[in-house]
Amino acid sequence: MTKHAPFTGSMPALVTPFKNGRIDEDRLRALVDWHIESGSSGLVPVGTTGESPTLSHDEHGKVTEIVIAQARGRVPVIAGAGSNNTTEAIALARHAEEAGAQAVLVVTPYYNKPTQEGMYQHFKAVNDAIGIPIIIYNIPPRSVVDMSIDTMSRLYELKNIAGVKDATGNLARVSQQRHALGPDFIQLSGEDMTALAYMAAGGHGCISVVANVAPQLCADLMACVAKGDFAGALALQDRLTPLHDAVFREPGVAGSKHGMTLLGRLESDEVRLPLQPVTPATSQAIRAALVHAGLLNA
Repeated sequence: MTKHAPFTGSMPALVTPFKNGRIDEDRLRALVDWHIESGSSGLVPVGTTGESPTLSHDEHGKVTEIVIAQARGRVPVIAGAGSNNTTEAIALARHAEEAGAQAVLVVTPYYNKPTQEGMYQHFKAVNDAIGIPIIIYNIPPRSVVDMSIDTMSRLYELKNIAGVKDATGNLARVSQQRHALGPDFIQLSGEDMTALAYMAAGGHGCISVVANVAPQLCADLMACVAKGDFAGALALQDRLTPLHDAVFREPGVAGSKHGMTLLGRLESDEVRLPLQPVTPATSQAIRAALVHAGLLNA
């Protein structure tokens, strides 16, 4: 696999199904098949939406292995391998590579608030430890730090740094990063509501929370953009907009799991503390949005 492997289109940031507090392996395998059959072009397990903060190391590795095994090479798997502890990030990345992941998603270190040089050295250490592509996950609202374009440019000179999942919410960054790093630097939207605009400015795809609930619609939207059919993409965006809003009224993990439960894709919307299932008001909003999208009967 080359550094510029084609990570494009709609890639669900997979939820981790639980049953009585434990990983529901059968349901997870079924979700992998459903997403691939629905047109998803990649899978991203054990990220924030996969509840990685509350998975043990053994559980994190198990989910990664299950998703890779079930995907059977049909689509690439970008495994979450982020930590604010560089040693831990290296261990997660090495495990993902050994398990057969096509790439890893590594978040900017959160809470301990490194400098730009600290972030560079963190990612360089992961880069030097593995041999598969690394997608930088830049999400200032959660990690507090914002990787600068200059730091990304320095990192892109390394052999494995291939692109960014951009959850800054700043659409200007797409064009700025494209100008600084070139069109081959993979730019993936990390925000569902603005993904269409992100693509219009030069993005390559979306690592999507809402694709957990509506994988085919999200994949179809990305396919329309790839063909230059922005009218078709806008029509799909109009169907999805209430769902984008409703899923994120409360933490997106809880919102997406609830939507999947309403659709019968999960047995329950169980999440781990400190998260909670959605409130009745948000449940009503998600149900109404699913009806609007044509995914659920009124």
